[in-house]
Amino acid sequence: MLKKKMLKALNEHINAEMYSSYLYLAMEAYFHSISLKGFAAWMRAQVQEELKHAMKFYDYVSERGGNVTLGGIAKPETSWSSPLAVFEAVLKHEEHVTSLINDLVDLAISEKDHATNNFLQWFVSEQVEEEASVSEILEKLKLIKGDTSGLFMVDAELGKRVFTIPASTAG
Repeated sequence: MLKKKMLKALNEHINAEMYSSYLYLAMEAYFHSISLKGFAAWMRAQVQEELKHAMKFYDYVSERGGNVTLGGIAKPETSWSSPLAVFEAVLKHEEHVTSLINDLVDLAISEKDHATNNFLQWFVSEQVEEEASVSEILEKLKLIKGDTSGLFMVDAELGKRVFTIPASTAG
């Protein structure tokens, strides 16, 4: 059974993961609007990944006997000045999510909730991967400095990403 403070924090985090998905959906729409279908495809995979994360938290709360309470999802930004600006926003957002996960870990430790701490360790590792992946794309965008041919090369590369459910989260 989850303690009240932990349950409240996990429910808030479900909302944060849903917001992440919604934000990336807005970014996908932006990339479609400027005809960068590869960037849009990358964002679609990100949308699906964040939804999976939200559902992983949802299922965990349910499995621990907690009541899931859903809140409203804030409206995300919908336009950016460039693909570089989008990925700068993505990195900032992922760093924010990392801080939220770290706060949850700290709370689980202070509450002596070893099961939740164990559950959260997958997300700690996931955030390292998220930040590294986004940083790599961001660095490529900085290197090409708006060069159209470079942008189209990155677009083609990003278009190859396909969302797959990790084995550890299947089900």
